[in-house]
Amino acid sequence: MAYQAGGPRSQPRPAPESLEAQAYLQDYAALLEGVSFPSVVVDHRWDVVLANGAFETLFRGVGPHPTAMPWDNFLRFVLFHPDAGTVLGEHESSWCLPMLAHFAAAVERHGHDHGLQSILRDIAQDPIMDAAYRHGLPHWIRSVGPDAVEHDGAVRPLLHPDPRWGRTDCRIVGETPKNLQDMGYTRLTLVLREARRPAPARRPGGTRRTASYLSVVPAVEA
Repeated sequence: MAYQAGGPRSQPRPAPESLEAQAYLQDYAALLEGVSFPSVVVDHRWDVVLANGAFETLFRGVGPHPTAMPWDNFLRFVLFHPDAGTVLGEHESSWCLPMLAHFAAAVERHGHDHGLQSILRDIAQDPIMDAAYRHGLPHWIRSVGPDAVEHDGAVRPLLHPDPRWGRTDCRIVGETPKNLQDMGYTRLTLVLREARRPAPARRPGGTRRTASYLSVVPAVEA
């Protein structure tokens, strides 16, 4: 069953006011569950509106976090969850910096949005993330070019908990129908590829965030 915000749910959240729109999302949830690849519907804050069971399976091994679970807000998960790097390969360059670029664009479009402002405050309170957002991100975009920040079509590495996939890549496919667009939602599907090679043995606790978490910015001086 497609779910939102932390577990299987029969009703997507937040529900639009229109009964017709609610019925559409309910049916879309059933469609989403029929997809074998991880697929998620998010709003402009990256709050998860709908996600399927394959999405839940991909992130089933991450530990609890009060604000950054992947089925709650995917942007917060990428930026703030210490376990993000245990699933999202090449976490900094392939996931974190592109997500920061999309976040910066969202702030430009919806600058007074309370949810985005809350994320911005959390970034500002994190010295490493704040330096990456204000200094590292512009440098990275100049280095790699604007196309690197696009999600649709991007091929990014994953460390899937299912050994059938293991260390692999996914192509992110944006496939948002007009009705979802009209609601302000975006759908992304992670099309998994064959495992590249056996995943190396992980250290206890996996690849977790450390003080050198973002190499794109200089080390913070003591």
